[in-house]
Amino acid sequence: MTDVIRQLYERKSVRVFEDREISQEVKDAVLGAAVQAPTAGCQQLYTIIDVTDPTLKEALAEACDHQPFITQAKMVLVFCADCRKWYEAFKAAGCQPRQPGEGDLLLAVTDAAIAAQNAVVAAHSLGLGSCYIGDIMENCEQERDLLSLPAYVFPAAMLVFGYPTEQQKRREKPARAAMKHIVHENGYRLMAADELEEMLLPRAGQMDYSRYMQLFCERKYNSDFSREMTRSVRRYLADFSED
Repeated sequence: MTDVIRQLYERKSVRVFEDREISQEVKDAVLGAAVQAPTAGCQQLYTIIDVTDPTLKEALAEACDHQPFITQAKMVLVFCADCRKWYEAFKAAGCQPRQPGEGDLLLAVTDAAIAAQNAVVAAHSLGLGSCYIGDIMENCEQERDLLSLPAYVFPAAMLVFGYPTEQQKRREKPARAAMKHIVHENGYRLMAADELEEMLLPRAGQMDYSRYMQLFCERKYNSDFSREMTRSVRRYLADFSED
């Protein structure tokens, strides 16, 4: 196993950080790795917002489902799917570009997510912990105001970084599902109820499987924040809907 693969296996989400600053050299290395990510047509369809204002960090922690640990992170980056800069560049160059559409958004989200994951891998190799904050897609109106996001720019991912505490280093990484359930050969394979249970049963631990699934469904899938995320994403999608 190579060092890179070993680190991918080791890396886990970190939500408790030491009170230790991240040097500019380390920060630049993480950002430099991010922008080396694969990108559609070398367009780099993303913009990275480096959140350094403590007040803004606190506001984002509240807007992202009230998660105070965000304020303790020493580096906060928001990866925005950016369909605006090329659209503006085309117009400025005298082109006649069409309005960005949903396909452009999905391509840009992919670009942004790949860049974010490059940052995560680079950070881990440098001893930094990180955590994705999916709630950045909630509260469309508030996020737009906080981050000054114009039309055709979508906050695809938010990452917080810091040096993990010893407890976080020792904490066991949650197990992933068996490969046979995740990797399908030559096409998608619908899994029957018994195979789905086989895949998810280890997550239930000592709890009854049906009870675990009911609780997880209500806590995640049917939750208020999940419904708000859907509403918020629809508001962003309105930018990309053709007349």
